[in-house]
Amino acid sequence: MAASFRPRILAMQFLAAIAFVSVIMRSGASDPPLTLDYYASSCPSVFEIIREEMQSEVLSDPHNAALVLRLHFHDCFVQGCDGSVLLDDTATLKGEKTASPNINSLRGFDIIDRIKSKVESNCPRIVSCADILTVAARDAVILVGGPYWDVPVGRKDSRSASYELANTNIPTPNQGLISIISKFLYLGLSVTDTGAHTIGVARCENFRARIYGDYELTLGGSPLSEVHLSKLKSTCPAAGGGDNNISPLDYETPNTFDNSYYHLLLNGEGLLNSDQELYSSVLAIQTKKLVEQYAFDTAAFFQQFSISIVKMGNLTNPDSFVDGEVRKNCRFINA
Repeated sequence: MAASFRPRILAMQFLAAIAFVSVIMRSGASDPPLTLDYYASSCPSVFEIIREEMQSEVLSDPHNAALVLRLHFHDCFVQGCDGSVLLDDTATLKGEKTASPNINSLRGFDIIDRIKSKVESNCPRIVSCADILTVAARDAVILVGGPYWDVPVGRKDSRSASYELANTNIPTPNQGLISIISKFLYLGLSVTDTGAHTIGVARCENFRARIYGDYELTLGGSPLSEVHLSKLKSTCPAAGGGDNNISPLDYETPNTFDNSYYHLLLNGEGLLNSDQELYSSVLAIQTKKLVEQYAFDTAAFFQQFSISIVKMGNLTNPDSFVDGEVRKNCRFINA
């Protein structure tokens, strides 16, 4: 009889954890000093330049859309959206690129470099790298079928990075639901802002534990799912090796921003443990309902995604508005 109460007890503990984190979370998501018309006079062509450059990048390789979107996410979860993720290591600065969630994983820095070069040639030292990355992420999503949202701008580039925060703030593929949601709440985001891996790929190193762990338990016996699992195992051997082999997060429509990802979660086919937890965890009280809603209502998913990514994009680094800058080269602070 006691065992029957275990899910209820865990659920109560989960709600208590959410309440606790909500109390201590930072207020970075509120009232950022950003506006839609920040560059209206100083660089009126900036949005057009970024859009045209991103269009070229996505036409060249549709996967580039996911690279830029992920860069934006990893930037905003560390010090706010201040371009710190773009900084290279130097003798005097330890960047975030070699942090555990980023090393051998983050790509797309060269895309931002090319866009920055084009913007600089038209509006030198006016538009921050942080703004370029934020706007480019929006355009990337649109170019692969996703929704439009307005992007408030006026961010400054930080003169610092945080290797330590990159290791602690960014959700990782094998984390449980409580840890994932706690990281969102800590930044002033919410449960409804979690889970949107509809484009992009994952490295074998990050999904090996999942496909050799509880993947079969969440499948439900579908023959097609079993075939896909066999393909995943051939891509990612259990004994090690092939750590950098990749597989799409959404194998049905890997280069299209849609709600197919949520159908996969319903089928128990989430590639990452952190994704499948949104639906299959005993603690998935609210997230399970969201997965079901978005799986059958694309418009609802698009609407919430637009709201959530604006909230995330509005996470600012207060220090950057005091001693920040507009970098000439996104990889290095100005001399």
